[in-house]
Amino acid sequence: MEGITIKIFTKSEDLPEMTCKNFFHSKELFSIIENTPRLTPYMVIAYDSSMHVLAHLLAHLCNRSSLFPLYFYVHGRVYGIGEYEKGIGNQDKEEIFGMMLNQLTRRFRRHLCLYVEFSDITPKMFGYRFFRNNEYFPVPWQEIHNSLYNKEPKERLSKKQLRRIEKLEHLGVQSKSITTDEEFKHFYKLLHSFYQVKFSRFIPPREQFIQLWKSYKAHLLVTTYKNKIIGGCVLAFSEQDAYLWYLASQKKRYSWLHPNTIMVWNAIKYAYEHHYNHIDFIDIGAPNHSNRRRKFYLSFGGKPISKYRWFRISIPWINNLCSWWYRE
Repeated sequence: MEGITIKIFTKSEDLPEMTCKNFFHSKELFSIIENTPRLTPYMVIAYDSSMHVLAHLLAHLCNRSSLFPLYFYVHGRVYGIGEYEKGIGNQDKEEIFGMMLNQLTRRFRRHLCLYVEFSDITPKMFGYRFFRNNEYFPVPWQEIHNSLYNKEPKERLSKKQLRRIEKLEHLGVQSKSITTDEEFKHFYKLLHSFYQVKFSRFIPPREQFIQLWKSYKAHLLVTTYKNKIIGGCVLAFSEQDAYLWYLASQKKRYSWLHPNTIMVWNAIKYAYEHHYNHIDFIDIGAPNHSNRRRKFYLSFGGKPISKYRWFRISIPWINNLCSWWYRE
């Protein structure tokens, strides 16, 4: 496309006026990331010839390090395809996205970014050619999409899951919103310890969760049993949909109480009671029938959706090997 200018901003005071309906590409999330240690936001903006904003895409860099095991590296993260002005056709969206992707990839490369991950790409084949041109490779991914209209959530549960939930509620397992600093402290400690052993998942510093706790675009819930916090989750809200962003629990110690079951069920109920159209579970994993997480989330009455997650590794031979391994 001719007459398109791409600019990248890293400071909130430099951002131009623009419409932000998608939370994952909003000024608010940009500011939250900007004020979180070890994270750097990048707002990629496409202008037309009159310098009117046509589209914007929010990405961020994460600095990860550990003394044991010893490692230090930087990775990039993007949720979705960005936000576009009304009236822009699908073909033009892809062209603009390709230009933003090209500039963002160059910027990440200059910052010695070990790898970049794009998730929640809708529709599935969106930007396929441009990802390939920038040496990204696709990994098949599963998401679960629950509708929250026409039927009450309880009507969509499997019979087995419904019996389990009723039994757990009778035992006194329940979920509630975080309301005190003490509850938040226990919530983040649980979240951090849960993801600390999962090398593939990055848990942001507590400053980000404090800001999410205060934001009306997110909500923090905890699962309790006899006044002890045994699980927690973060819901994010974008337009008319809710997203289960983070989920953690003490599964080993309280496995017999199935804390994830009550946690997910109450997240669904919260989204339903606040009149969201859908709730999406975006970190299910590979779309195969042996995926236990997939079976678990499907028991709440959702529908599986196959997508791609796109990755680019800065070490060429590893990137080529992964591209070959995940070839279609």
